[in-house]
Amino acid sequence: MDHPMDHPIAVIGGTGRTGRLVARRLTERGERVRVLSRRPPRLPGHLPPGAVHHRADVRDPASLRGPLAGCSALVYCVEPGTENEGPDRPETTMYLGVRNALEAATSAGERPRVVLVSQIHTTHLGHPLNAYGRLLDWRRAGEEAVRASGLPYTVVRPGWLTEERPAGEGIRLVQGDAGTGTVARPDLAEACVQALACPSADGITFELFNSSGAAPWQPGDSTSAWELAFAALDWDLERVA
Repeated sequence: MDHPMDHPIAVIGGTGRTGRLVARRLTERGERVRVLSRRPPRLPGHLPPGAVHHRADVRDPASLRGPLAGCSALVYCVEPGTENEGPDRPETTMYLGVRNALEAATSAGERPRVVLVSQIHTTHLGHPLNAYGRLLDWRRAGEEAVRASGLPYTVVRPGWLTEERPAGEGIRLVQGDAGTGTVARPDLAEACVQALACPSADGITFELFNSSGAAPWQPGDSTSAWELAFAALDWDLERVA
């Protein structure tokens, strides 16, 4: 993505703590950005200059059609509810909301690039997190909906989120959902932006952590470094052709 995409990029959940960092990085790279959220930005700085806010709710398919029409790509970074019942249960945002967004974004025949922010431990159904409205079940179902969509996609599973990366640490990309650790939100945002830029990110799922291990690399490295990092990962079985 050395040059901006031909059409806007939608950031769903774009006024949240991660989403607004994604939106900001995209605008800094010259992209036209549509920020979708249920509520207007709370503070002026939560909407980066040049981004356009659309009030939309992933639980309401009709509210998504206009804002997602004609987009080149979408980043889905909605924060889940954890209720066992009602409209804020994880099923509504982590699965049904993902399906609603995919359907709205492709309703006129478009094939947008999709980056889904999921989380670690999604395949560990015995993890205590799954007690909160079957959060991990629905995270996994949302991932599977993206993989089955036929669209070019990347699924990012960040570690436990922090606000800043510890001094001296870089990042590492791994697969298999076997590890744990933390990752800073700005690093997650950069990974999402670079996943849109790099063809080698198509059709992969990976976990993202901060690390002080051997030669950790920095998220601000060039797109070519990210391209190589994505290329070193294994494709999902449902790889997009």
